[in-house]
Amino acid sequence: MDNADNARLIVDNLALNPLDPKELIATVGLLGIWGILFAETGLLVGFFFPGDSLLFLAGVAASTVAEELLGEGVSLSLPGLLIGAPIAAIVGAQLGHWLGAKYGRRMFERPESKLFKKDYVDKAEFYFNKYGPAKAVVLARFIPVVRTFLNPVAGMLGMPAKQFLMWNVIGAILWTDGIILAGYLLAAQINRFMDPEDIDHYLLPVILLIVLISVLPVFVEFFRERRAKAKEAAAHARTAEAEARIVEAEANIVEAVEHVVEAATQQMPAVSDPHNRPGQGGGQVYGSGTYGTPDNRR
Repeated sequence: MDNADNARLIVDNLALNPLDPKELIATVGLLGIWGILFAETGLLVGFFFPGDSLLFLAGVAASTVAEELLGEGVSLSLPGLLIGAPIAAIVGAQLGHWLGAKYGRRMFERPESKLFKKDYVDKAEFYFNKYGPAKAVVLARFIPVVRTFLNPVAGMLGMPAKQFLMWNVIGAILWTDGIILAGYLLAAQINRFMDPEDIDHYLLPVILLIVLISVLPVFVEFFRERRAKAKEAAAHARTAEAEARIVEAEANIVEAVEHVVEAATQQMPAVSDPHNRPGQGGGQVYGSGTYGTPDNRR
């Protein structure tokens, strides 16, 4: 290989598109995939890597039809992926947590740019507070950008390292091995229904579908929360309705008592006039005649 070929090779490598998972796999191989997963989950600068689509295509690259779909020479070890990918994701996330715990909010105090936006941090903190530490660490794995920033946010907000490690391991295994196995198991079906020459045309829709499936737990949690809120609102409505009925019943009881008192008052005998005393001309009826006072009845 002459100097011109060497220069062309260097230029081609420097022109690597980090957003193209197919090109990444063909260029960096298994070790490169581990490094990308570590950077995406542990370093803030790695948030732009295509983690979901990279894992799916890595699973395809480990299948028996890898070269037919991705090109000659593109082949990866499935055990290496299933073991190494979660380890890289776990170590990266644990590093991110440590950095967040050590440096706190100073870690995120940098000017806005195309690569860094404060909205990324705010979104990660929102998920952490919304779902709680355990759910947030697991669910964040399936949300691009959030899975990068939530790890240092968890450390910044004081989540204990041991507690973070436990949920970090669970989330990393579900995310990495789940998507890798999806690509591995679907590779033969993709090869059956697609012409290998047209794989690039169908690759983006397939990857999009995998990304949607990967964020399915987030949607499930969202609808579960909405259902819980609806039940809570219905319970409040029933309570308010019961209280209204109680108030109405009390009003009816008071009204009934008032009617009873009024009826009893009307049936009571009239009270005699206090000024109509004996000896002052007040007459009293006895039998069929009218007489004066009792002393005059003779």
